[in-house]
Amino acid sequence: MKKFQKFLFADLDDTLFQSLEKCHDRDTLEPAAFLKDGAPISFTTAAQRAFIAFAQDGMTMIPATARNLNAFQRVHLPFTSYAVLDYGGIVLSPDGTVDQVWLARMQDAMHAALHGLQELVVLIDAWGDSSGHGHRARIIEDFATPFYTVVKDPEKNAERLALIERDVVQPWLDAGARDYFIHRNGNNLAVLPNALNKSHAVAYVTEKLRQEHGDILTFGIGDSKSDARFMAACDYAIVPSRTQLASLTLGTL
Repeated sequence: MKKFQKFLFADLDDTLFQSLEKCHDRDTLEPAAFLKDGAPISFTTAAQRAFIAFAQDGMTMIPATARNLNAFQRVHLPFTSYAVLDYGGIVLSPDGTVDQVWLARMQDAMHAALHGLQELVVLIDAWGDSSGHGHRARIIEDFATPFYTVVKDPEKNAERLALIERDVVQPWLDAGARDYFIHRNGNNLAVLPNALNKSHAVAYVTEKLRQEHGDILTFGIGDSKSDARFMAACDYAIVPSRTQLASLTLGTL
């Protein structure tokens, strides 16, 4: 039987670990990601650690995350290959350096999308002022490159983010040929250029892996609707239970 090298493209937050408030059984938790001051912020369960060990026994794990470089460097999990950061805006080579070919490609696309991201910041901030809830949007940048606009609710009220999506973002998208899409999950509402997607970066890394290893087998795992496209680009998709994507695809919560 032909032997294939196996690679698992893995979302991180709410897939391999999560915040303390989302953990049910807290007796077995271990910290996996940390704040800038060194305080733990995200944790793995015993089952998640068992899955990571299972995945690494025969597969190479490649992160595919929305985290920027600084936040990714504060994740303490054993990754040794490529990494996809910033929703696919950045690709790191196995030695930790930035893939310059991919960066140049993304910089051209992201700077073309910047004006729209800036428009949204103004509109969302105005809604926050008029509503009295004080929402403030910001543009996430990494490697001197703007990637997407994001807003969180100060009180973690997901219903207010739904209102912003309905009353601000969606009308803005509908007003013209806007080349952007919405990602909302939990206390996170992001608007991204269509050129920015984990699936594009995963396809790019997959091709590099094929050039290096020949025939390969790829797997994707993620928790949210926005992960579905990069997972669909893999040979097999894994969906953790009790996640947004499980609810949409398997009819479970």
